[in-house]
Amino acid sequence: MRNIRIALISFGIAGLAMSAQARELMPNDRYMCSWGAGTAARAQELKLAGVSLYAARQKIHSYKFSKSWMRMMAMGITEQTYDSPTRFKPEAVRQSFYNDCVKYKLARK
Repeated sequence: MRNIRIALISFGIAGLAMSAQARELMPNDRYMCSWGAGTAARAQELKLAGVSLYAARQKIHSYKFSKSWMRMMAMGITEQTYDSPTRFKPEAVRQSFYNDCVKYKLARK
């Protein structure tokens, strides 16, 4: 009887874990992660090319953004990228940012 109870509890916990992992991102969240990953990759390209943070900020100010939150988010992502000592290729930064963003968005749900 005790073994059956332990088995049922184990299956119940496994079922909860599987349902938590099956959540999907909303299209807006997926877009935000994709956009942020592209921004991080562009910032890494500028950093590796030797462009100063000041010049990178000026480039961001010259861009036209479709949403009001994008300019400040781009500034934050760029500053964090420049503060990081990594010398990863931009594509690796893009993939890492996207994966971490998706994990964060899923964990919030």
